Amino acid sequence: MRLAGLLLSAALCLGLVAPAAAAPAPVGGYQVVRAFAHDTAAFTEGLFYHDGFIFESTGLAGRSFIRKWSLETGAVEQERLIDSRYFGEGIVDWKNKLYELTWTNELGFIYDIDSFEAVGEFRYPGEGWALTRDDKRLMMSDGTSFIRFLDPETLKETGRIEVTDDGVPVRNLNELEWVKGELLANVWQTTRIARIDVKTGKVLGWIELAGLLKEAGVTGQRDDVLNGIAYDATGDRLFVTGKLWPKLFEIKLTAPSR
Repeated sequence: MRLAGLLLSAALCLGLVAPAAAAPAPVGGYQVVRAFAHDTAAFTEGLFYHDGFIFESTGLAGRSFIRKWSLETGAVEQERLIDSRYFGEGIVDWKNKLYELTWTNELGFIYDIDSFEAVGEFRYPGEGWALTRDDKRLMMSDGTSFIRFLDPETLKETGRIEVTDDGVPVRNLNELEWVKGELLANVWQTTRIARIDVKTGKVLGWIELAGLLKEAGVTGQRDDVLNGIAYDATGDRLFVTGKLWPKLFEIKLTAPSR
């Protein structure tokens, strides 16, 4: 067996035997568990679940806000409008703070998570699209195929990875969520969520959500695209929505078909 292995390695080096071809990541689906009402005026950019509430940020200049609202009743518990000079983007919580990106201003805002009072700002190069975190660092998308890692205390970049599927860069990475050791990312203007290994940048699998467009009563062909992922770790509940959608869905993932 050792000799056979050596011969195979030599053949590969000489180009006499082609290596096994890689393959695109498998595509899985979903089942709807429950639907909740969602504000159709919310141009969703950021979404996360925290202490029993949905925290959401929206875009569009003059219409951007951050909001805390109840899933069960839809009641808005806390809200802050963003200065009309800025197009709001993704948000994430860290300790007692909430961080928010803006699209093209290379400027982020820091708020007290309970009062939404502004307590600081931070800078970054390029565009800001989305934020999420694990227990050690923040992760940021900027519309490219790269994910940046940020120190949660200084907000400085500490590294980055390029996301690929079968060696091809996956661009337009948008809203992010950290779920069970994987990074989930909406791909802008598609109906798919990428499941990403943050050690390698490789897409482990895709979640195809095209069927949600009909259930939400949207076309997904204009501004009403899929965007927004939130995870309730305690209840093991995964939520998704889209820009200007009338519904937010709790879903269960299904395995790829073979």
